[in-house]
Amino acid sequence: MRGLVIRNTGSWYQVLPDEGGPLIDCKIKGNFRLRGIRSTNPIAVGDRVELLPTSEGTAFITEIEERKNYIVRRSTNLSKQSHILAANVDFCLLIVTVARPATSTTFIDRFLASAEAYNVPVTLLFNKVDELSSDELHYQEAVMHLYSHIGYPSYAVSALRGDGLEALRELLTGQTILLAGHSGVGKSTLINTLLPNARQKTSAISESHLQGTHTTTFSEMFPIDTQGGYLIDTPGVRGFGTFDFKKEEVGHYFREIFETSHQCRFSDCSHRHEPGCAVCKAVEEHQISESRYASYLSILEDKDEGKYREKQ
Repeated sequence: MRGLVIRNTGSWYQVLPDEGGPLIDCKIKGNFRLRGIRSTNPIAVGDRVELLPTSEGTAFITEIEERKNYIVRRSTNLSKQSHILAANVDFCLLIVTVARPATSTTFIDRFLASAEAYNVPVTLLFNKVDELSSDELHYQEAVMHLYSHIGYPSYAVSALRGDGLEALRELLTGQTILLAGHSGVGKSTLINTLLPNARQKTSAISESHLQGTHTTTFSEMFPIDTQGGYLIDTPGVRGFGTFDFKKEEVGHYFREIFETSHQCRFSDCSHRHEPGCAVCKAVEEHQISESRYASYLSILEDKDEGKYREKQ
């Protein structure tokens, strides 16, 4: 029996069988964890799996089909190495807010780099435009221009009021789409607006810290009515630690740095201090943004595996 992992509640997975019928509660078969999968969740929402039914009406997951892609971040659990957000997605919607809570360009860049590394296309969705002051709107326009110029589609929306969502709806047809972002940026509100039957919990942000509170506690796929696709909601994250990056490959995951690097004097240029570095020259001449370059350097300098652990 085969099926699609729809929900991950920690110790249990709910799987939709290929032949139809109700969801099946599943666990991982005992020897599964011995196969070198260094992750807090060796099976992720979006995985296609093989099942071994039990007499109790549940099942064991015995195999994972080969993934076409997935997106991963460094786990907050230091006994493991990684946490897979979702697998087999057509693209990701990274939900961004420039205020209440603020999404930093560092967070955006780290997410984009990880998505590039694991072959996941990303569209940026700048939410809560209805709450922004004129200065905040001006800043948002600048940030949207930055990422659109690099090649990441960017949209400004209000999930609460529905502003700007018509263009977004056209992107959803028949697609499996991961929603990601900080807590409080409006992922659950967006799902409730696009899929009213989902009834996701929402909550106000913390007034004292201007950060969101976790309303989604596990990953889950929601079918898109009559369109054959899915939206995947994930718990919000405060930090995004990159995982398993080789220093010499980091520049490959920054599109404009990789393109410019072909003009460097040395083929193994780290773009930090070498003479004849085309990337450093492009930063000085404002052809590559300083914020993107700073994010590139920050990933190169990652040494402490606990650096991006979520605050408790």
